[in-house]
Amino acid sequence: MAEHSQSWRQYLGVFRYSQRAIGLVWQTSKPLTLVLAGATLVAGLLPAAAAWVGQLIVDGVVAAIDANAGVPNALLWLVALEGGIIAGIAAAQRALQTAQSLLRAQLGQRVNVMILDKAQTLQLVDFEDSEFYDKLTRARREASTRPLSLVNRTFGLLQNGISLASFAGLLIGFSPWAVVILLAAGLPQFFSEAKFSGDAFRLFRWRSPDTRQQMYLETVLAREDSAKEVKLFELGPLLLDRYRGIFERLYKEDRNLTLRRETWGFILGLIATLAFYATYGWIVATTVAGAITLGQMTMYLVVFRQGQAAVSASLSAIGGMYEDNLYLSNLYEYLEQPVEASTGTLTQGTTPGDGLRFEKVSFRYPGSEVDALSQISFHLQPGHSLALVGENGSGKTTLIKLLAGLYKPYEGRVLLDGSSLQDWQPEALRRRIGIIFQDFMRYQLPVGENIGSGDIQHFSDEARWQKAAERGLAERFIEEIPGKYHAQLGRWFKDGRELSGGQWQKIAMARAFMRESADILVLDEPTAAMDAAAEAEIFAHFSELTKDRMAILISHRFSTVRIADEILVLENGRITEQGSHADLVAAGGKYATLFELQAAGYQ
Repeated sequence: MAEHSQSWRQYLGVFRYSQRAIGLVWQTSKPLTLVLAGATLVAGLLPAAAAWVGQLIVDGVVAAIDANAGVPNALLWLVALEGGIIAGIAAAQRALQTAQSLLRAQLGQRVNVMILDKAQTLQLVDFEDSEFYDKLTRARREASTRPLSLVNRTFGLLQNGISLASFAGLLIGFSPWAVVILLAAGLPQFFSEAKFSGDAFRLFRWRSPDTRQQMYLETVLAREDSAKEVKLFELGPLLLDRYRGIFERLYKEDRNLTLRRETWGFILGLIATLAFYATYGWIVATTVAGAITLGQMTMYLVVFRQGQAAVSASLSAIGGMYEDNLYLSNLYEYLEQPVEASTGTLTQGTTPGDGLRFEKVSFRYPGSEVDALSQISFHLQPGHSLALVGENGSGKTTLIKLLAGLYKPYEGRVLLDGSSLQDWQPEALRRRIGIIFQDFMRYQLPVGENIGSGDIQHFSDEARWQKAAERGLAERFIEEIPGKYHAQLGRWFKDGRELSGGQWQKIAMARAFMRESADILVLDEPTAAMDAAAEAEIFAHFSELTKDRMAILISHRFSTVRIADEILVLENGRITEQGSHADLVAAGGKYATLFELQAAGYQ
């Protein structure tokens, strides 16, 4: 008994999102919400009025035939009145459809903006969490349509409730038991629908990882940046078979649920059909016995049939509202994802000019049992450069993300000009840093906007574009492109132009130089896609480009890192060697071994 009680509390508990959905629709468009409410009221009242007028018409026709007195004017006025009522019902239904269609577009946009806006407040670690991605997938797949669906069903329930109340008022004139039969006959099918709605939601939630994998396979099979490898390695059939396999597994689950749902729906729906025809026979027998008129018989049959439809629609709406609430829980679970609010207020450090300090910094990714960085300490002063060397996975890029404030250390401190990064205002901190990541973005935007994205405050400043392009050595090839800084890049849009890997990297370099206020310049494999001549040109001007700045280099090329003032060698998240190029070579450690191996390749 207690288990059933808890089950019902859970069932009713999901309806807490109904009020929020109605509020969301109201905020989206107050006029359209009022149209929905008004049209619902009209559509709920008029069917009973049409049935009542229909009874008067039938009884009037019978009376006129019995009197053999022709067609009375009152009867024609009743026909006209019924025609007006039917027109009113049609107008109300059309108003409902129009308001729903317009709201659907506005609400879908609003919810998607809410989802994307929330994404801007999350930490980088959230995006690297598979469980979070499942939340995001569930929210985006269904939640943009569910609020309006819930509101439509709420208004539909109200409409059918009004109709049902008016039908019941008419049916009581025949017998109160007719009302009881009307209401009770739809309950079995309602409980069945509610049960299967819950099953469908649990199935949807459980298989979010499969759905996300299927979306990923679609992306790999249909994106230009993966097409060359898919074709070259003949991965298409393999990935397509895997895509089909996921679909077939999901389809099998859907098919089994659908068959069970429809079978039970049909069986339990027969109860309502039997109830109608039993009542039908009762009303006919009562008419033949002379207890009610032919017009009343017609009205009661119409009212009972429409009342039964209203009961079915009402119970179906309640079941649908339950399902919509379940799916809306996905949206609000995502929107209510805890966000650690920034409390930093500083726009400059307490010790200007002190530079960047890592003091015994350790960091571990959520869910991991191993530190990605452990006890990292160094001091980088303005006008100096630092190089990070180490194998893939040694922690170089993680260190950069800590520096940029994208991660927070769980132990130790990162200081800029004497103040912890957590005490800095995020916008002020980011303006101090210019970064080119190894996996930099290739925006499907014009050349200038690709560069301008490095400093949103000067996003459209063409003079700044050109200056940054010159410093990033991108100016020469940009001048040769038709349209120059206004040429569309990438193949996604009309007249788009694809660049070589080295050219894209120069665009990314220019993007890093857009932030003229940045005094920390981070170059993560800045010349990996460039030829030797371009690389030599970049680093020939390195001292000039980083003058008065703090520069951090990540590279596997020792011809690059040797120009840094200080070099850190990372292994398994720890600093194992530290010093200048000459000092590390003289020490004969890991750095010296790697340098000699690479130098031997050029001899």
